[in-house]
Amino acid sequence: MAENYTDPSGNTEAFRAFTQTPEAAGSTESPSRLPLIIGVAAVVVLLVAVVAWLVA
Repeated sequence: MAENYTDPSGNTEAFRAFTQTPEAAGSTESPSRLPLIIGVAAVVVLLVAVVAWLVA
């Protein structure tokens, strides 16, 4: 007689091992904020230049 029962912990353990690999941990890094900082700095410089031009 064939055994129809499959142990669900086998697949769960394999999935947990897969998700705990270093490759999966490396993909959760936050993106760089450098473009945002550069954009904000450019807007501030532009606003200061416009205000200086209007005052002069």
